[in-house]
Amino acid sequence: MKKTKENPIRQREFGFTHISKACERGFTLIELLVVISIIGILATLLIANIGGIRERARDARRKSDLNQIQKALEMYKNSQKPPEYPTGTGYISFLEGALETDYMQDVPHDPKCSYNETLGDWECTGDWPDYSYALDAADSLKYTLIVCLENASDQQKDGTKNTYCSGDPAPPASITRGEP
Repeated sequence: MKKTKENPIRQREFGFTHISKACERGFTLIELLVVISIIGILATLLIANIGGIRERARDARRKSDLNQIQKALEMYKNSQKPPEYPTGTGYISFLEGALETDYMQDVPHDPKCSYNETLGDWECTGDWPDYSYALDAADSLKYTLIVCLENASDQQKDGTKNTYCSGDPAPPASITRGEP
């Protein structure tokens, strides 16, 4: 029988002298490709899920902003003699003059919107609409707030998407609220 030289380090580490040749070779190409493809599939699923999480987070902020605006409008109405809401219709930015002085520090805007210093106004990404406010022309004690949502499966969305929520790409859902 032919004696082979044994590696004393391996003998001490593993407690045995015979290590198969398969362990010394490493991984086969097929094994590496399978592992890499599994990692790729998992990464794809994770990235797709992160996009949905961001949409839901922006929608949660929109709903919170909507509640803050409603509370500020109620405080505004209660301080007026006779009680009434601010007059006007359009994007939420026109409410800044009425609400920012005593009722809100800053009137919130859609998370997809940012302030443009050059224009001196708010701009939204693409055709995405900012929040909308409309006072009822017939009754100064009724108003409508409209917020467009990104998540079409939101449980609080309107039954039918408001026509205000249009653009390219069109927001899939909306929330419409009036006076409490």
